[in-house]
Amino acid sequence: MTVNRLRPRRSCLAVPGSNPRFLEKAQGLPADQVFLDLEDACAPLAKPEARHTIVKFLNEGDWTGKTRVVRVNDWTTEWTYRDVVTVVEGAGQNLDCIMLPKVQTAQQVVALDLLLTQIEKTMGFEVGKIGIEAQIENAQGLNNVNEIAQASQRLETIIFGPADFMASINMKSLVVGEQPPGYPADAYHYILMKILMAARANDLQAIDGPYLQIRNVDGYREVAQRAAALGFDGKWVLHPGQVEASNEIFSPSQEDYDHAELILDAYDYYTSEAGGKKGSAMLGDEMIDEASRKMALVIAGKGRAAGMKRTSKFEIPEA
Repeated sequence: MTVNRLRPRRSCLAVPGSNPRFLEKAQGLPADQVFLDLEDACAPLAKPEARHTIVKFLNEGDWTGKTRVVRVNDWTTEWTYRDVVTVVEGAGQNLDCIMLPKVQTAQQVVALDLLLTQIEKTMGFEVGKIGIEAQIENAQGLNNVNEIAQASQRLETIIFGPADFMASINMKSLVVGEQPPGYPADAYHYILMKILMAARANDLQAIDGPYLQIRNVDGYREVAQRAAALGFDGKWVLHPGQVEASNEIFSPSQEDYDHAELILDAYDYYTSEAGGKKGSAMLGDEMIDEASRKMALVIAGKGRAAGMKRTSKFEIPEA
């Protein structure tokens, strides 16, 4: 079965599964992904009813153009299996992924995969269609991230969960995503790069977690730009005001997108019979080759996923 595991995820909007008003509003926001949350955004007493609320909104809502995800509770709780069974049996045909928080071992991903397979077979759903998003939120999870990234063909993303992670390593900060006082460099660089390497080595997407100061859009932009510069595919948004910033930051500029498409067209031409079967060539003042093509594919892919349109085209040089 062929499933597009590389869906656009520039902005991943968190919505409490127990709040019908927020679930209604989320459908009209321009986020690439919306995840309906049964974990931290739901109080324990609200979780059972929230499962059924989520099923209702997945089946009856208009989520056109969005990746539809439900975050269940982690395997150390008593809620996980019932979260998965209720949501997938009730709305599996209108669901793209299950997000599993606080993943610490590959076996936890395997367990979710097996449960999803059994539900899909029981319900007559297409087996393997529902993806998995794995959230890394503590030191053990980070140490095992390479094995986690290889645990299932359903995996689509590896996500950094900064709040729980900061607590798990005793980081001296109360502001989620901000640099801890007293450390002169980027305290998150190693964490982000380890997640990114595990994701890329297994053709997965890497997603940065939330920035909790929801009214500080400038602060959000600064943290998001750090992740985007490293190569992350997107970031969580907790407030409608963060959506536009995230979509912009995790999309290429128009200039870079146009240039990437020009490189691809030029390389196709120059390596062809008509172009002289060249391994490298000049595009203006720039030499391009196979490595240039690979880099251009990344930028062009992000631009296409964002729905960007070209404003220039490659002109075959006159003889």
